[in-house]
Amino acid sequence: MTDNAEPTAAPTEPTASFTEPTASFTELTASFTELYGAAPEGIWAAPGRVNLIGEYTDFNDGFVMPLALPHTARAAVARRTDGELRLHSTDVPGGVVQLRVDELAPHSGHGWAAYPAGVVWALREAGHPVTGADIQLTSTVPTGAGLSSSAALEVVTALALNDLFGLGLTAAELAVLAQRAENAFVGVPCGVMDQMASACCTEGHALHLDTRDLTQRQVPFDLAAHGLQLLVVDTRVKHALGDGAYAERRAACEEGARVLGIRTLRELPYEGLGAGLDTLAAAGADESVVRCVRHVVSDNQRVEQVIALLDAGDVRAAGPVLTAGHVSLRDDLRVSCVELDLVVETANAAGALGARMTGGGFGGSAIVLVEEAQADTVTKSVLEAFASAGYAAPGVFPAVPSAGARRLG
Repeated sequence: MTDNAEPTAAPTEPTASFTEPTASFTELTASFTELYGAAPEGIWAAPGRVNLIGEYTDFNDGFVMPLALPHTARAAVARRTDGELRLHSTDVPGGVVQLRVDELAPHSGHGWAAYPAGVVWALREAGHPVTGADIQLTSTVPTGAGLSSSAALEVVTALALNDLFGLGLTAAELAVLAQRAENAFVGVPCGVMDQMASACCTEGHALHLDTRDLTQRQVPFDLAAHGLQLLVVDTRVKHALGDGAYAERRAACEEGARVLGIRTLRELPYEGLGAGLDTLAAAGADESVVRCVRHVVSDNQRVEQVIALLDAGDVRAAGPVLTAGHVSLRDDLRVSCVELDLVVETANAAGALGARMTGGGFGGSAIVLVEEAQADTVTKSVLEAFASAGYAAPGVFPAVPSAGARRLG
């Protein structure tokens, strides 16, 4: 295992595929024991997520609505008292990464290991007595697909250390510390949605999260009862949020709030969007700032729309809201790509109820809301469209709302 050559480079995450089975409890225990010479004290899991609606809203104190996937990062962990942190991933070629907990420093590289190491750093910075650990990780959360593979690594590490060291932190508190690890240690300016989804989602529900105060509500999301499916389509176009494009959008949002005289864009209500855009225009704000403000405020409204539709049992009517969200991400935020657009256009033309990109964009995945009876037809159409365009075949699977982070044993 080697660290990144450039300390500020975006870390490399472990690779995984949709079809790769997660190592069983017994296999992970055996492999940890062989690697470190003693059995782990436990095994924990934390899921990836898809976001149903509400994109680039979390760092603006807005609303999001993610759901956890069955795909998880798993960690076998044992405490150490000598200040050593030893990290290994079954998904990345190379040996054990060995670090000293008292020497951990932000932006110091370490490749994929920056994610769990950053959690240890964040816990210690917050005053929690983490004295070292042996950790082995394995994951089936696809990387670079907009499904929060990094958050899963962070949250599973945080939960394991919380349990082993008796820190007494809540799931939400662990999520906030995991976000701090990614922001301050790894160097990706993400919001808190991914970590909150991995830590707090529950089986059979979507998580309606207010990122301003972390108020959360578990919203029943039983699509099968309505004869529906939510498909995830991984375009296999890899994105890296550390490349600056994500940070540029965040900076534009912050500039918009500054010009409008508000702390965050959450404070601009949808009913005041027109007036707010006029204010930005009069102040000579850059077009990119205007577009980002329009997207964030309208996407907050779309989350409210979807919640109302789910509460009313009118799930099918959420489809056009998803598509409207994609148009906004494509045209205003400009974070889509031709492959994502092809998924959305093809799926909708083949009879889907609605579709949009999900996650940070510039590649990654799209979600498609379909009648269960149409799922195969829509999938076939998307696969054929990719083949006709000369693109590699995308990965397609149904999103099943699953449990958040938990101890397995």
